[in-house]
Amino acid sequence: MNDSHQDASYLNLAADVLIIGGGPAGTWAAWSAATSGAKVVLVDKGYCGTSGAAAASGNGVWYVPPDPEQREAAMASREAMGGFLAERQWMKRVLDRTYDNINTLADEGYRFSVDAEGKVIRRSLQGPEYMRFMRRKIKQAGVKILDHSPALELLVDAEGAVAGAKGINRQTGERWKVQAGAVVIATGGCAFLSKALGCNVLTGDGYLMAAEVGADFSGMEFSNAYAISPAFSSVTKTRYYDWASFTYEDGTVIEGAGSKRGRSVIAKTLLTQPVYARLDQNMDEATKAWMRASQANFFVVFDRARIDPFTQRFPITLRLEGTVRGTGGIRITDHTCATSVKGLYAAGDAATRELICGGFTGGGSHNAAWAMSSGYWSGQSATNYALSLGEKASQRSVHPVGAAGLYGEGHHKFSPDEAIAATQAEVFPYDRNLFRSATVLGESLERLDDLWQEIRHSHTPDDSQIVRSREAAAMVATARWMYNSGLQRQETRGMHKRMDYPQQDPNQQDRLLSGGLDQIWVKPESVVANRELVTV
Repeated sequence: MNDSHQDASYLNLAADVLIIGGGPAGTWAAWSAATSGAKVVLVDKGYCGTSGAAAASGNGVWYVPPDPEQREAAMASREAMGGFLAERQWMKRVLDRTYDNINTLADEGYRFSVDAEGKVIRRSLQGPEYMRFMRRKIKQAGVKILDHSPALELLVDAEGAVAGAKGINRQTGERWKVQAGAVVIATGGCAFLSKALGCNVLTGDGYLMAAEVGADFSGMEFSNAYAISPAFSSVTKTRYYDWASFTYEDGTVIEGAGSKRGRSVIAKTLLTQPVYARLDQNMDEATKAWMRASQANFFVVFDRARIDPFTQRFPITLRLEGTVRGTGGIRITDHTCATSVKGLYAAGDAATRELICGGFTGGGSHNAAWAMSSGYWSGQSATNYALSLGEKASQRSVHPVGAAGLYGEGHHKFSPDEAIAATQAEVFPYDRNLFRSATVLGESLERLDDLWQEIRHSHTPDDSQIVRSREAAAMVATARWMYNSGLQRQETRGMHKRMDYPQQDPNQQDRLLSGGLDQIWVKPESVVANRELVTV
C-alpha cells in the first residue's frame, strides 16, 4: 500500500472490490461481488441505506414479465422519445436481469406491497424499506461498510489501472485508504445541490474521480431533467402531477401545461410569473387512498401547511435533477459495465443510461431497473477482474490522482460555497439549461471555464472544507461536460432542446462522448457500431 501521501493516521484497508456509493446500484454491486467470492468494502458519503434519491421515497421499477408482447411494448414505449439512441439488446438484458433481481428480493424476504385483490405488486419498491433491506443483506454477505466516508480521489498503479481510493470520514475527520483489485463507482448523478428530494449528496463526485483517471462520458447533453415540486418543498415526485391542473395566479388554466409533455410550458411560464397546481383531474377516493399509501412523504408537506392538494391550489416550481433523472454519465464499454479505464466499473446513475433510455429520462422505473442490473453486473465483473490479478493486486505500488479542489499549487483561496452558487447560476435557470442555444451555452462555458481555472490554481483546502471543495470542483466539471456536449449537438433530441436548432436531425443520430478536465473534448460515436459490442 505504497503512495506518496502515506500517513500513519489513515485507516488502511485492503479489499478485492471497493464500491463507492451506497444506494441501490452500490448495494447491488456489493451483494453481487460478495456472493461471487470477493472481499468487499463499500464507502458512502452518507449512511448507506438512508442517503440518496432512492432511499427517500417510493420507487417504480421497470419490471416486466417475460411475455413477448409485454416486453415489446416496454421496449418500444420510449424509443422515439429518447431519439432512437437506446439499444434493444441492452433493454432485453436489463429487463431480464431486473425480473430476476426483483424475484430474488422476494425470495430473500423483501415485503412487496399488495393490491386490493391481494396480488403482490413487484413494480414498486418502498425506498426506506428497500434500502434498509439492502444494507442488511450486504452486511450479512460480509461487506464492510464505511458510512459518512466520501471518497475524495482514486488510486492507480504504475500502469494506470485503478487500484482503490482515498477519502475522509465526515464525522471524525479520520482519513481512510482502501487498496483494491477493482473499483465500482456508484455515486449517483449530479443534481447541483438543487434541494431535489434525496439528491443533496449527488454532486458528481464519481464523475470527477473517473475523469481524473482518464474515463470518458456519454450523453452528458441529456442532463437537464427538471422535476415538479411545491415551491415550498423539496419533494419531487412528478408522477402525481399527471392528475394535476395548472393555472396562472388568477386561476386561469395554462393551456398545454402538464407533467409529461407540457413541462416546458410550465417552465416558460415560470420565467415570468407563478404557476399553481391542484390534483383534481379524474380524481376519486380510491385514487387518493392509493396515492397516500404509495408515497406518504409526498403529502407530509401539504399536511404540515394545512393544504389539501386535491381541492386547494398551491404554487409549484421546477427543481433541477440534472443527470440523476437525465441519462448521461460515465461511458461503459461492454456488457460487464467496465469503463474505458482498466479496473474501474460504473453502475446506476453514475453510468450513462442511454443504452436503455436514449436521450430522454426513464424516470424512476428505468433508473431503478438500471441500478439493480448494472450494480449486479459491475459487482460480478469487478470481482472476476480483481481475482484474476491474484497476489499482484496487494503488491502493486499505487498513488492518488486527485487534483481540482483537493491539491493545489497556487496561493489563491477559493470559496467552495461561492463556486457552487456560481455554478448553480449557470445550470438552474430554465432559459439557460432547459432552453438552450449556442449563444447562451457559450456564455455559460466562458464563466465555467474561468471558475474551473480558479479552482485548479487555488491552494489545498483544510480538512474542514475539503469535502465541500471537492463537491464544488465536481459540479463545475459536470456542468462543463454537459454544456460542451450540448453545444456540439446542434439539434433537438430527447430532453436536449436547442432553441436555435428546434428540429431533430436524422444525421445526428449518434451518441456524443466527452471527457477531459482542463480541456474538454467531445466527439460522436455511432450507435450502430456500438451495438456490435453488446453480447447477451
